[in-house]
Amino acid sequence: REKFIHLCNPHLEKMKEDILYHFALGTGTHDFPTLFGDVKFVCVGGSPSRMKAFIAYIAEELGLASPGCDYPNICAGTDRYAMYKVGPVLSVSHGMGIPSISIMLHELIKLLYHAKCSDITIIRIGTSGGIGLEPGSVVITRQSVDATFKPQLEQVVLGKTVIRSTNLDEQLAKELMQCSKEIGQFNTVIGNTMCTLDFYEGQGRLDGAICLYDEEEKLQYLKNAYESGVRNIEMESSVFAAMCNLSGVKAAVVCVTLLNRLEGDQISSSHDVLVEYQQRPQKLVGYFIKKSLGKV
Repeated sequence: REKFIHLCNPHLEKMKEDILYHFALGTGTHDFPTLFGDVKFVCVGGSPSRMKAFIAYIAEELGLASPGCDYPNICAGTDRYAMYKVGPVLSVSHGMGIPSISIMLHELIKLLYHAKCSDITIIRIGTSGGIGLEPGSVVITRQSVDATFKPQLEQVVLGKTVIRSTNLDEQLAKELMQCSKEIGQFNTVIGNTMCTLDFYEGQGRLDGAICLYDEEEKLQYLKNAYESGVRNIEMESSVFAAMCNLSGVKAAVVCVTLLNRLEGDQISSSHDVLVEYQQRPQKLVGYFIKKSLGKV
């Protein structure tokens, strides 16, 4: 049976028009089923340029590219997010941190609902700091955990703290892992991902403008994280997992590690090396999409 998007909001049915403000789209001005009804895969990542590069890459991989073809930004009416589409694949930027991706996901989930999409898979592709892994390793997230290593998202709603699950689709993670084995180009692991509220103190860095702990405390914290199953750190996965769970959407997080945080805080690899690292989640997810569509 086809699985449609589930909206946890009965108020939307009473609205004559739904304006997706941060996408510059609306049900009164755009035909969502015509524009997006064939979407099966949604890939989201922080940077607009990276998500445009991904849609160009997937177009080539699926044989949907044409010479000199450009991919227009569907959200050109706003500078908040960028969105690109080719065939059944939608590529969307989400900015940096939980607040930014949360806003994007609210509107993305409504977009997919209004378009009557079914059997959707959403995958976040991005970069992260690794723990106990060589730079360039790819982590497929089992669970997103908070800074105390609990698999949950705490959110305050109407002045009350709400706890939401941050588990991700186990079968999808296994399928992605199998795809990486078939590619055989880079180290890939399944592990927990720690999602923090900031880049510096929240991740135990020593190089921020404020730091009131020492190196020994930092290393002990990161070692505790590793022992709890954490293999990388980023800033979006918890709300991504929680919102996809509530909406009944299969979801995965696939991030490359740019450094091993047990060995330092600053990213020192060359630009060319970092560009190649950032392409690894794209290659893995691109192969998964091809395989899912029977094109491998």
